[in-house]
Amino acid sequence: MLMLQRALAMLAVALTAGAAGAQTWPDKTIRLIAVFPPGGSVDQVARVLAQQLTKQLGQSVVVENIGGASGSIGTAAVAKATPDGYTFGVVFDTHGTNPSLIPNISFDTMKGLEHVTLIGTSPMALVASSKSKYGKFADVNADARSIKGITIGSIGTGSLGHLAMIQAGKQDSWSWTHIPYRGGGPLMNDVVAGHTPLGIGTVFLVLPHVKAGTVRPMAVTGAKRHPSLPDTPTLAETGIRNFEALAYWGVIAPAKTPAAIVDRMNAEVQKALKDPAVAERLGAQGMTITGQGPAEFKAFMQKEIDRWSKVVKENGISAGS
Repeated sequence: MLMLQRALAMLAVALTAGAAGAQTWPDKTIRLIAVFPPGGSVDQVARVLAQQLTKQLGQSVVVENIGGASGSIGTAAVAKATPDGYTFGVVFDTHGTNPSLIPNISFDTMKGLEHVTLIGTSPMALVASSKSKYGKFADVNADARSIKGITIGSIGTGSLGHLAMIQAGKQDSWSWTHIPYRGGGPLMNDVVAGHTPLGIGTVFLVLPHVKAGTVRPMAVTGAKRHPSLPDTPTLAETGIRNFEALAYWGVIAPAKTPAAIVDRMNAEVQKALKDPAVAERLGAQGMTITGQGPAEFKAFMQKEIDRWSKVVKENGISAGS
């Protein structure tokens, strides 16, 4: 009985300390780790959020890019950080594929992190360099079905774009070569320059380049056409049946970050996403804002991990694929 009383007393102290910490939080600069290099969608989302959160919280929110290994290096930095509410991260769809893709990953995705907010989703778009010969998807498909084949770049091995192209290619008997990049910025630099003829990235990532005329959209991975690319067919329309794959962005924190601070940050991110300027900037680049909190985001991630681990295993994909 005495041990139980002591345990309850310690829990009460911990809860009180957590609540007190949340009341004074934040009182110094917050680090927001973007788990991909500058120039990609993760970097852009992180910077849009950081700017607005700085205004709302009255403390600087500074973006730090830690890219590499499909986002797992930056995510590991979040997982290893002190869980005091001053380190958060912005992750991408590789967050759900890395657990099965990287056998020796240094953190447990579900137990080593707090899932704060699911920011939003977006279909991906297969785009061709304006310097390439591809004018429409039929041109791509003709090469893909030939011995010559096609070359497609993605943001990394095991990324949702990579896995989506594997599934589409199997159904449509493609012959193709995958080129993994260390993020959306490097990928689009090479596609725009014509070094890589085709790239797969989110609508959020490719839309500015489509508008600039440096790439041409071939197809999107959503169940229906995207409002930002109304003349671009879905892969399902091109004959790849029952096909849909959506990318996503989310905010994470180290495990054991006080629940009161996680809830406060979620509330602040939700508030930021409702700001007209933020909503317009994210929406204009193709994102559908979802703004789901910790419980919903955690459940979403478990489903993503289960879904894509099956694809990774069935296709024998490894970090060196």
